[in-house]
Amino acid sequence: MASQRATADHQGGETLPEDAALKRTHFPAKAKHVIFCYMSGGVSHLDSFDPKPELQRLHGKSMPVAIERTQFNNNGNVMASPFKFRQHGESGMPVSELFPHLAGVVDELAVIRSMTTAVNEHAQGNFVMHSGFPFMGHPSAGAWCSYGLGCETDDLPGFVVLQSGGAVAPHGGVSLFSSGYLPAEHQGSILVADAQEAIRNLRPRGVRRLQQRRLEFASAIDSRFVSQTQHDSQVEAAIKNYETAFRMQASVPELCDLSQESLQTRQSYGLESKDSQMAAYGRQCLLARRLVEKGVRFIELSCLPQTPTGNQAPNPWDQHSGLEKGHRVMSRQVDQPIAALIKDLKDRGLLDETLIVWAGEFGRTPFSQGSDGRDHNPFGFSVWMAGGGVKGGVAYGATDELGYYTVENKLTVYDLWATVLHLLGVDHTKLTYRYSGRDFRLTDVHGEVISPVLV
Repeated sequence: MASQRATADHQGGETLPEDAALKRTHFPAKAKHVIFCYMSGGVSHLDSFDPKPELQRLHGKSMPVAIERTQFNNNGNVMASPFKFRQHGESGMPVSELFPHLAGVVDELAVIRSMTTAVNEHAQGNFVMHSGFPFMGHPSAGAWCSYGLGCETDDLPGFVVLQSGGAVAPHGGVSLFSSGYLPAEHQGSILVADAQEAIRNLRPRGVRRLQQRRLEFASAIDSRFVSQTQHDSQVEAAIKNYETAFRMQASVPELCDLSQESLQTRQSYGLESKDSQMAAYGRQCLLARRLVEKGVRFIELSCLPQTPTGNQAPNPWDQHSGLEKGHRVMSRQVDQPIAALIKDLKDRGLLDETLIVWAGEFGRTPFSQGSDGRDHNPFGFSVWMAGGGVKGGVAYGATDELGYYTVENKLTVYDLWATVLHLLGVDHTKLTYRYSGRDFRLTDVHGEVISPVLV
């Protein structure tokens, strides 16, 4: 296996950290960091950011168009949204009552209503949304960003996955955060925000000086070994991981200590809320801001299991029944904390250099599953971006009057990640890695930048 660094003219590009595969960005970057708010389970576009009045008119009637095969094929009649939509902000963007706090910052959002995916099952959908491929073995978007652009700090990994409140990896498991065939140092490091030991086995087991001497001894042996392997990238990555882990013993506890944050900040993120789910997700959002300040390149946030049952931990937005209750629980968990994150980043002058991406693996059907749920819909759904070079208060693309199929400006996950890399100053076709005789990239052989939503 051999890596292939991306090459380009780099006209007007910016110098990157020493550990980056690219020495310079291909062009000036709008964003330096990415925060990925992943709504695992498939949040309903019809009940969040894509209102469809026609569903109200046809509620309870048979679908007027043919129904594609669904995950469970327990298909009912047209189902109107149980939530009211109102226009908000100077843009007049319609937002569901599920998201009153995000409605308050809607003029920062670029809502994409024409996203599609080729898969209709959770694990495959999660892999596609994270890596562009419907199966394990390929690097996550966070790993690609860390690999290509490096990290602006030596004390923390370039790709961090935050969890709290019992959150677990979505269906597909920790492979969703894998570095795949990229060097192992770029895999996602899981940080449990509310755990006594945020990263397992990080707490020092001896005095620092003794640890340092052991590390120096191991490094001397490793240096000889890596020479014998002709500087194998995986061996070099393992050595670097040990060194980073040593420094993280001090940096991670400091990062997770929120005692220096003001009461006002803690309240804005929901940390003081009686709702333990909101408080736990709010901790992730606040830590995401602190990770941006530290220079971490890519941060992924994790939804918590539904309350009070703790059901559907890997896919808590997946309401095949009881959609109204389930979506209310989940939106309350994330709405205030994410809105607070956007406001906080903006107040601190960090939103312009931080790109926030909000997405699930697919949308939901305009007809019911059973009596009060919705099945998976890969044919058209909504995601949004904010900050980092994105136009605020715009909606791009459209689904049909039922919200079933994309009918205007159809997009794929490849287009989304091509746009993210573009905002980071990277031509997505030129960030590649040679593996098994082929040059792989995050966007495979697809992807176009979604220029209309960019500043």
